[in-house]
Amino acid sequence: MNAPLSTPALEWETLPGLTPYAETLSRMEARAGAIRADAAPEAVWLVEHPPSYTAGTSARPQDLRDARFPVFEAGRGGQWTYHGPGQRTGYVLLDLQHPHGTIPPRDIRAFVAGLEEWLILTLAHFGVQGERREGRVGIWVEDKATGQEAKIGAIGVRVTRWVSWHGVALNVAPDLGHFGGIVPCGIAEHGVTSLHALGIPASMAEVDQALRNCWAKVFG
Repeated sequence: MNAPLSTPALEWETLPGLTPYAETLSRMEARAGAIRADAAPEAVWLVEHPPSYTAGTSARPQDLRDARFPVFEAGRGGQWTYHGPGQRTGYVLLDLQHPHGTIPPRDIRAFVAGLEEWLILTLAHFGVQGERREGRVGIWVEDKATGQEAKIGAIGVRVTRWVSWHGVALNVAPDLGHFGGIVPCGIAEHGVTSLHALGIPASMAEVDQALRNCWAKVFG
């Protein structure tokens, strides 16, 4: 692996409680503009939301099966995603005109691959083998209880004038039944799982620490 490149300063913030999705969306857009104007540092926000369904730019109306929770147009790439308690959402706001660790500048594919690797390394910290799947967005694991593949991490990004926003979502201990109101990421033939469903009783604080530790291995 090539030696990591220089990395700009980064601000980490863990928001307590449940943060309304619309509030975070507005704050993200403002922060992305400030980063673009060199008026604020880059940031990673670790958040939990109240139960919500969010639609990416490729979301199909028929994949919203039961709008039992508030629905939001997210403006990110991808399709339908659920956010809720027990899921750690990481919003990643970086100026991609600069290199970040092993991620070269102005390379969105490498940035998305870096987000995937970040989640895979985080899962490995808990003894879980997360994997990519060709043609399927997100991070996948084998659910040993069923022998089936299931999705444990979602990725959806937006890049505006080379500043990234939105990011990743990792299922720690959400109510998996809440995903039933949508076809997650447009993939109906595979289910969703979580660390707790896999028998890993990790706390949100432990997951947050693993996310921070593993970040440096990818993004410097």
